Amino acid sequence: MDHIKQVASRLRGLRDALELTVEEMSGKCGVDASTFAKYEKGEIDIPVSMLYKIASEYGIELTALLFGEEPKMSAYYVTRSGKGVKVERTKAYSYQDIAAGFRNRNMAPFIVTVEPSATENKIVFNTHEGQEFNYLLEGEIEISVGGKVTRLHKGDSIMFDSRLPHGFRTIGEKAAKFIAIIS
Repeated sequence: MDHIKQVASRLRGLRDALELTVEEMSGKCGVDASTFAKYEKGEIDIPVSMLYKIASEYGIELTALLFGEEPKMSAYYVTRSGKGVKVERTKAYSYQDIAAGFRNRNMAPFIVTVEPSATENKIVFNTHEGQEFNYLLEGEIEISVGGKVTRLHKGDSIMFDSRLPHGFRTIGEKAAKFIAIIS
């Protein structure tokens, strides 16, 4: 939860710096003002896709919102095995940004780990602009995109229009680990 509070503080600081009201910023981001206010207070977790949308909308780097640091590299950026910047959004969800130091990204690549208890056999849906690509490294997930449900096993991948309602749940007792690229 500490990380959620830190991201919330940076989000609130961005809005203050832009001299926008909660209503103005939430309207641009396509979320109701009461939900946005909860994001800013750190009362609920902010989906990475929402942070990506905010970063894109206001011309800032996603890493500035997630980690409080501006990326410095513009030609290339190497992330060594296991060295990406980790964000534990909850005890069940962990994101590892594997290109955190690269400026002006057109996509955001993550390694996402989801514990089996995280989804509790229900799918929570999300939508955002752009496209998304997921490649399953470990475990098994059931993903729903635009009402179509598909199971993914190790080595399977899916790419989709992320404006369609989408979400997933883990299958079985093993954590799921996948590469997620959001554009």
